[in-house]
Amino acid sequence: MITTNLFEKLYTLIIFLAVIIGIGIGQVELIKDSAERFIVPLLVAMLYITFLQIPIEEIKKAFKNIKFTYTSVIINFVWTPILAWLLAMVFLGDNPALYIGFIMLMVTPCTDWYLIFTGIAKGNVALSTAILPLNLILQVILLPIYLLIFGGTTGVIELGFLVESILIVLFIPLVLAVLTKMILRNKEQLRENLISNLSVLPIIFLSLAIVAMFASQGQLLLDNLDLMWQITIPILLFFTINFFVGQKVGQLMRFPNSNRTSLSLTTLARNSPIALAIAMTAFPDQPLIALTLVIGPLLELPILAIISQLLLFISNRRST
Repeated sequence: MITTNLFEKLYTLIIFLAVIIGIGIGQVELIKDSAERFIVPLLVAMLYITFLQIPIEEIKKAFKNIKFTYTSVIINFVWTPILAWLLAMVFLGDNPALYIGFIMLMVTPCTDWYLIFTGIAKGNVALSTAILPLNLILQVILLPIYLLIFGGTTGVIELGFLVESILIVLFIPLVLAVLTKMILRNKEQLRENLISNLSVLPIIFLSLAIVAMFASQGQLLLDNLDLMWQITIPILLFFTINFFVGQKVGQLMRFPNSNRTSLSLTTLARNSPIALAIAMTAFPDQPLIALTLVIGPLLELPILAIISQLLLFISNRRST
């Protein structure tokens, strides 16, 4: 399981500071002109270490609790894309870049920090960890399909460039991570030490990538501050609707309290780092897409903190 550390607890603040620093140093023309070339290497490094920490070889564990697995998969990969598309159509249909960014954020379930919130809310962390590799594999396979289905008519998506970007940003680090694990297969202690020592780097690399992005495109945020309000409403609605859906479905499936908590957080938390990595490389001429994916976690993490406390309260009330 990914280590809980100070950087993860301060994730929202770190991202916010990365945006501010990026805009600040981007006022220097030389930095602004050269910052963009650092984005992709930083994202590849971030995802390589992220994938290295995920026990992909233990994916079979997800199927030991078949009922929980198929319930979370249906919510995450059938219901959630439809909800995201409906909200995007209603609130963001007049802005193709925000529309695409919102869908990218909402169709990629989280593969890291939701475990922290699951622990806080006294959910079944082991079960949430078991479903994690399956969520990762499914989102990597399905994201381009969702983008073509829901965003193919926007004129923003070029299929060839999208596939090339996903190959570079997702499959290269994924293959490297698998190869690293194979090389260290018989050296378990060395592998655990390596993963433990590298655990803080994904957040650092992502923050540096955000600094680079806003150094090169920061003026865009300053010119479009009004768009933050436009994207806030569908994000808040998404979390509100899916919270009630997760709780109701967990009740109908007769999950125990801890499993119901896990279901809610597994189907609420989103994977902004992976979506952001693809957006930065697949749509370099559409920085508003990436802007949406930066605004997302600034809202998401405080929301998840509130929801985890609410789930803890609900669980305590049920058990008394």
